[in-house]
Amino acid sequence: MDAKSELERAKDFRDVFTLVKRIVEGRLGIRRAGLMLVLADEPVFVLAYHGVGTNFIVLNRRVISALVGQGVSPTELKSYLFTVLLHEYLHSLGYVDESDTRRLVMEITRSEFGDDHPAFRFAVKPLGEEEVRALLNQGQSGPSEPRLVRHFDDENLTYVA
Repeated sequence: MDAKSELERAKDFRDVFTLVKRIVEGRLGIRRAGLMLVLADEPVFVLAYHGVGTNFIVLNRRVISALVGQGVSPTELKSYLFTVLLHEYLHSLGYVDESDTRRLVMEITRSEFGDDHPAFRFAVKPLGEEEVRALLNQGQSGPSEPRLVRHFDDENLTYVA
């Protein structure tokens, strides 16, 4: 199945991340298992991050909620998630230089989705701080506790949970 179709069929974070991992392994020949996804209320200048030496990817829940509140299409939301998860997954694989990681995200999204797809547009121009501020000024509730997304990257687990 091609990446566009697979992204369209994605139902949740896990499906999008599974696509990210498949593409990275096919393209770079490397993979990593056992990552966890945390949704947390972060400052506007933080869309997501991976702490070096950890197995966590943290996504800014406020940004995702704001995008949903703005009525972005499911394709746009999944495209945003794809590019952000791809970026952080590459960091988790040892790509620590930010400019190299951004360049690689652009190359991969262009190759997989083409120039006219929202994933490539997010890769070329990630949400900037001013755009995030505008989104967040649409009325948000107060911060809440970080939330671990269950069953995010458990495809290699062999024990019963």
